[in-house]
Amino acid sequence: MILYPAIDLYGGQAVRLEKGDYSKMTVYDPDPVSRAKAMRDEGADHLHLVDLEGARSGRTDNLPVIRRIAEETGLFLELGGGIRDLETARRYLELGVSRVILGTAAAEDDEFLQRALERFGDAVAVGVDLLDGRVRTRGWEKDSAWTAEEFFAHLDLLGVSTVICTDISRDGMLAGTNLGLYERLNADYRMDLIASGGVSSLEDLRALKALGMAGAIVGKAYYTGAVSISAAVELLQK
Repeated sequence: MILYPAIDLYGGQAVRLEKGDYSKMTVYDPDPVSRAKAMRDEGADHLHLVDLEGARSGRTDNLPVIRRIAEETGLFLELGGGIRDLETARRYLELGVSRVILGTAAAEDDEFLQRALERFGDAVAVGVDLLDGRVRTRGWEKDSAWTAEEFFAHLDLLGVSTVICTDISRDGMLAGTNLGLYERLNADYRMDLIASGGVSSLEDLRALKALGMAGAIVGKAYYTGAVSISAAVELLQK
């Protein structure tokens, strides 16, 4: 299982939200590039990046910072937030992002999702953000027309290879990850699943690995010191 330390970008800084609430934002580092290098030096070889401004507006205001992270770290980068057309996806992939994550666009524009899969293949993942069994979009602020089961079945049918699934109710709360949710999803669908939201300890990571998850994203637990990257990498490599 791959560890994905997370850097959420807003205003060119590394921040974290609580349950996706933009009014509950904490700035953890004004220099995301240095933070990404520190993560690499601690043993990370993959990073999960989210453009929070892009998730709300569809703009690419944080592109210069993302370019620097790609150029100066050499890490595998997956990026989500505001990627709603093929040109934006192409720009990110060409500047060094390894995989783009479609969230709002995947849930709201099926034709675009299919075209992105046809053009970029496994370099496209889908981000599925769940609250009370329903898919949320627009930076988690809007309820979509999809239930979790309907959307996952649809993605499976389309041949999506990787899904990043976030339990919004657990995100940023350090309350533990939703193992029951991920166990069901991993049993029912074929895609590689990356768990996001609530990972707060090495025990969470050990349990997710035992479920056969492809990866896990660690955000607030890293920034508060509850999970160190070096210890997590050592655990997952055993």
